[in-house]
Amino acid sequence: RLQSLGKQWYQRRVRGNLLQTNNKITQFSSPANEPRPGDRIVYTAGAFDLMHPGLVDFLEAAKKEGSYLIVGLYEDHVVNEYKGSQYPIQILQERVLSVLANRNVDEVLIGAPYPLTEEVLDHFKIDVVVQGIITEGDHDTDHYAVARKRGIYKQIDSGNPLTTDDLVLRIISNRKQFMARNRAKQLKELNNIKKMAEIEAAKSGEAPACSTSSN
Repeated sequence: RLQSLGKQWYQRRVRGNLLQTNNKITQFSSPANEPRPGDRIVYTAGAFDLMHPGLVDFLEAAKKEGSYLIVGLYEDHVVNEYKGSQYPIQILQERVLSVLANRNVDEVLIGAPYPLTEEVLDHFKIDVVVQGIITEGDHDTDHYAVARKRGIYKQIDSGNPLTTDDLVLRIISNRKQFMARNRAKQLKELNNIKKMAEIEAAKSGEAPACSTSSN
């Protein structure tokens, strides 16, 4: 899947520990995963943070636009810039493994350029660049401008509106509900303990009064 990682063009884009990780992944790649003559090559890029049904359905829809799907993954600092300081949730290496596990993905471009460049289109001989109808983050520029210029850009609808932001908000909401239930439960337990203590105190206070005799 990661034959491109061994090519000189891409190696110049990768540094440090990530390169070592990529080399280890490349050991498991096979020439069978390379595009075959006549393949229609599809490209898409993004954060692909916290792989969820919305992303899975998008990748399936993207693969249907051709026969060989390349997914570009942006570096952490790029995602951070257009989505905010709390993103990405997963580091780049984790996102790579999540995307590689998807059966519709044939190859992953790690540290994909943002915005998309002519060099990438030419290097991978890309036939169509796809993007979902739902985008996340604040994109100051049209990061697919070169694809539009070539007339190979296409927007697709996966039919699933779920986004990573939706998932994060759901997690936060559920956590708040969980904490509220725990606080209510703890408060109830404390009240029960207090009542039991008051009952015990009342009983211990009554005992001497019962044993006292009048003269």
